[in-house]
Amino acid sequence: MGAAAVLTAPGSAQAANLLTNPGFESGSLSGWSCSGGLGSVVSSPVRSGTKALAGAAGASDNAKCTQTVAVQPNTAYTLSGWVRGNYVYLGVTGGSSTWTASASEYTRLTVSFTTGASQTSAEIYLNGWYGQGTYYADDVALDGPGGPGGDTEAPSAPGSVRSTAKTSSSVTLAWNAATDNVGVTGYDVYRGSTNVTTVTGTSATVGSLAANTPYSFTVRARDAAGNTSQASTAVSVTTDPVSTTGPNVPFGSHTFPYAAGTIKVSGDQAANDAKVVAYYQQWKAAFVRSDCGNGWSAIASPDADHPYVAEGQGYGLTILATMAGADPNARTTFDAVLKYVLDHPSSIDPDLHAAEQNTACQSVNGGDSATDGDLEIAYALLLADKQWGSTGTYDYKALGVKRINAIKRSEVVAATNLTNLGDWALGEAQWETLSRTSDWLPGHFRAFKKATGDTAWDTIRDKHQTLVANLQSQYAPSTGLLPDFVINTTTSPRPATGQVLESPLDGAYSWNACRDPWRIGVDALTSGDSRSLAAVRTMNGWIKQTTGGNPDNIQQGYRLDGTVAESGSSVAFIAPFAVAAATDPGSQAWLDALWNKLNATPLDTSSYYGSSIQLQVMIAITGNHWLA
Repeated sequence: MGAAAVLTAPGSAQAANLLTNPGFESGSLSGWSCSGGLGSVVSSPVRSGTKALAGAAGASDNAKCTQTVAVQPNTAYTLSGWVRGNYVYLGVTGGSSTWTASASEYTRLTVSFTTGASQTSAEIYLNGWYGQGTYYADDVALDGPGGPGGDTEAPSAPGSVRSTAKTSSSVTLAWNAATDNVGVTGYDVYRGSTNVTTVTGTSATVGSLAANTPYSFTVRARDAAGNTSQASTAVSVTTDPVSTTGPNVPFGSHTFPYAAGTIKVSGDQAANDAKVVAYYQQWKAAFVRSDCGNGWSAIASPDADHPYVAEGQGYGLTILATMAGADPNARTTFDAVLKYVLDHPSSIDPDLHAAEQNTACQSVNGGDSATDGDLEIAYALLLADKQWGSTGTYDYKALGVKRINAIKRSEVVAATNLTNLGDWALGEAQWETLSRTSDWLPGHFRAFKKATGDTAWDTIRDKHQTLVANLQSQYAPSTGLLPDFVINTTTSPRPATGQVLESPLDGAYSWNACRDPWRIGVDALTSGDSRSLAAVRTMNGWIKQTTGGNPDNIQQGYRLDGTVAESGSSVAFIAPFAVAAATDPGSQAWLDALWNKLNATPLDTSSYYGSSIQLQVMIAITGNHWLA
């Protein structure tokens, strides 16, 4: 091909267009094929109409979306499209392309080419660039004459459409591949007469269905020329009914007594439980979303770097399993969040969860894992097994054990028996010696040993508890505070100096370590472990004294010597100290003051982090936390 490529200012598109679904207004990727399943149709931002393409480029995939069209030999064509994002490419396979380095608003790209002497088809493409995040495209046009005697033969109908899995809100379908004289490029899945999704493979999950309801599904194949097959033979599937099996540990049953020498908040137990339930209902309404279809629900994180993060899914699953009994739909929601987790595996260790997703629920930033999220997801699966058993749609116990083994394999450093930050850090010299104290969860490690029978988890727990004691003794003897991050874990572990990952306060008691009194404290409450009790009782004695017993005086960040590192008030810092207070029988008045503070703090719908911490602390200090 001969070609010339230019970047033009916004202008009007030409009338002729050989492309199928050029503006994505079908609401699907019909006519397009995107690598890695990373293409989707979104409602915002759009250049015109109501839909646009989003391509979630990651560290290992540039989210290339292609379409093949019939063309005439020795003929000039002009390809154009409107794009938005960093390093977005538009081009013709085997020919030329053009790109823009950075477009914060939709910008038009244009490339012209002349077909070869015997060329009768051309593949056009859009893609982002590795690690540059999601790009958007709209109003793509290929202007020129269509190919003479182009492909008019439709593919055969897909065969043996069948259901391979179902829940109360989703059905997973599979079928045998269709054939075509040129090649099948995609499949349109219909629920009745409605095209609900378009995929390039031979399976799809249809979500947002009603429970215990019959549905009829058909599939049509399509080729690059836009020819579609006859509908497949219909398959009828009835969704599962909503489970009516009651939970084994209904919220408020208080079946698991806390350790001797610990306390709960004062007042009527039923009234206190009701306050937790009321806060939970607000939390669920604010943060549990089902915006992406596919039978998914996910915990939204408006205050995080991305709309959905692994830690949020873990917190959500633990909360949902705990609140069963108070919420009759807890298991249905749990399964929908679990489906989201399972459908977003890490790109490195697929038995772990990809840490971050965008607004289209596509994994971004390489799609690798985050240890904090996986620890919580694994623990929540063990809770679910205790709560509902493992004979329903999901085998919670088997999934939990599988994830626990993956955590040990990819998120615990064998040389130190300490957690790393995610599977991406394993084997990386720069990162293997860094650990985050808020991932040091002795109660979870106990549960993992019990579930797997693997004594390595006793060693892992011991290493973390020993390091907690050493850090407190050497760097915070009067406060007991732990740093966000610890460096030099293979030699002489110590608090981070300056910024090693997130902020200049990485070596201080900041936005990660603020969870430590709660995370270590719940182990102290439930197991009575002497090391966990000692660790959080030191923190409790210091914060009670330094604030004069007034929760309003708790600041949102301290250096390890107790001086204020960041002034201001946040429930993410206030709430965890309540769990530490509950470990000390001499702190009843202080615990009650913290409880009253939490009840006077309204849920902040813009902060999933603080709200999720607050809810789990309220569960713990009312005696509703229990062991997996």
